[in-house]
Amino acid sequence: MDTLVVTAPAGVPAALRKLYMLRFAFAAVWAGSLFAMADTLGVFTAALLVIYPLFDVACAVIDIRSARVDARSVRGLYVNVVLSGLAVIGLAVAVTSGVPAVLRVWGVWAVTAGVVQLVVGAARRRLGGQWAMIASGFISTLAGTSFFMQAGKDGASLGSLAGYAFLGGVFFLVSALRLGRTRANG
Repeated sequence: MDTLVVTAPAGVPAALRKLYMLRFAFAAVWAGSLFAMADTLGVFTAALLVIYPLFDVACAVIDIRSARVDARSVRGLYVNVVLSGLAVIGLAVAVTSGVPAVLRVWGVWAVTAGVVQLVVGAARRRLGGQWAMIASGFISTLAGTSFFMQAGKDGASLGSLAGYAFLGGVFFLVSALRLGRTRANG
């Protein structure tokens, strides 16, 4: 018996695969753009910083619509929408105060969103490909702590956020590829 079919309708892994691929592409482009501008906190950099959690909100809403069959992961996704929405507001304010404020807000967001990603990944583990999401959530909590601590040091830089976003995108790519393999082998 195919546990994937029993656990979720066939369309859920396909929808997640597409969403995860989109998230990878966005993260790669965003990280490259931020890395190129990480030395200054100008208007373009500020816009990039706010756009990232805004994109996360949009992706979580799309994910909620495709995952209504799994109440545990949907609750986590709603929490993610709230956290990312608060991050948008927090970053919009923080960019006016400088890089350390941005790193603190981003750090808190990374820790809390990482915990949610761990929970959602664990709830979806039967879909396959979720080990990457679980690992990404764990790494996000560690990275968020690092950003927060970096904010208090001289020479704090936004460059580490670009690396964080790109690595997160790679985890989405791995998960998308595993979802495809799981579905094909199921």
